Amino acid sequence: MKLAHKLLFVLCPMLVLGFIYYSSGKLHLHVWGQKPHKGVKPTVKVSKVTSVSVKTTVTKEPVVEGPVSVGRIVGSGTASLQRVHSGQHENPSRPVFDKQGFLLNLDTKLFSKPASMFLDRNFKRLAKVTNYLPPFGFKTQERIIDVILTATKNYGLGPDLDSLNCKRCIIVGNGGILSNKSLGSRIDEYDVVIRLNEAPVSGYSRDVGTKTTLRITYPEGAIQKPERYEKDSLFVFSAFKPLDFKWLRQVVFKEKLQGTEGFWKSVAHFVPRQPSEIRILNPYFIQEAAFQFIGLPQNNGLMGKGNIPTLGTVAITMALHNCDEVAVAGFGYDMNTPHAPLHYYETVKMSAIKESWTHNISKEKEFLRKLVKANIITDLTNGI
Repeated sequence: MKLAHKLLFVLCPMLVLGFIYYSSGKLHLHVWGQKPHKGVKPTVKVSKVTSVSVKTTVTKEPVVEGPVSVGRIVGSGTASLQRVHSGQHENPSRPVFDKQGFLLNLDTKLFSKPASMFLDRNFKRLAKVTNYLPPFGFKTQERIIDVILTATKNYGLGPDLDSLNCKRCIIVGNGGILSNKSLGSRIDEYDVVIRLNEAPVSGYSRDVGTKTTLRITYPEGAIQKPERYEKDSLFVFSAFKPLDFKWLRQVVFKEKLQGTEGFWKSVAHFVPRQPSEIRILNPYFIQEAAFQFIGLPQNNGLMGKGNIPTLGTVAITMALHNCDEVAVAGFGYDMNTPHAPLHYYETVKMSAIKESWTHNISKEKEFLRKLVKANIITDLTNGI
């Protein structure tokens, strides 16, 4: 009898501990929904809140690559999580594309992946763009890019801006909605002011500010009159076709411009910038804006009908990866006001806009509206 008592004294605590361990494991799985995938850390969301905007930062996870198909799902997004909380039995953390391949819900996870603004000497390591021709990559252009980068020698915003712990960025669009808004001083308060193509500053500073950190452009969009360039700004080149890189090489090395027959309009013959003030935009942002954010047709990775994002959306995509706070001004076309000015610096009317062969303006606007609604970006002119 004494032996039986001793066995019970030992076995009872072991049974109790085993039951508690088993129950706790079941409870954990019930609460969190599933076990973490092997080799992937659980996602943690942290919201950075400022007086102007909110940006969501998420831990790095693998991203699915390949052609977009009906019902294709990628990453984890805010909208899909809202569907889970509302009781809809859809995959709880995956944004979905419609039958045409357009993004249906916002994938905030993608914004936090590290992606450098500009190409540097190690650009060939960028797997996502290595196998794409321009504008979605740099395939066939590696040699000329290497030559250009050897001359420019600088690949960041500059020591002062690169060292900031918190970057506040604004992308200034060219829309007529900027006129008479008196936003100039507010725009100049941002750490990084990004302007597009040939949109002027001189004569419009009350509405658009005086500060330009970088100006993103392609050959046909570059300022053609040297005196119109700001004194202190980076010239950021965005390529849409192989010929564009040839143009940039001639600009960097101050060569006489040749072989301009392939451009759809006249291009600048001279850019008043030293090589150290010239950068090459990472083409990953064109690729990501087109295929992952807006969900444009991939067209086998080639430029085609309706699959090229506008430079403004590309600039916003770049900022989402590199800035802690992102604002925009001068974005949005209102087709209900055909007599409104199209751009803040000219008299062309909104009615001049024709259906674009390369862009899908309406789908881009849907994407930008999602960003504003989710407080990912702030729209100072309320045009989106």
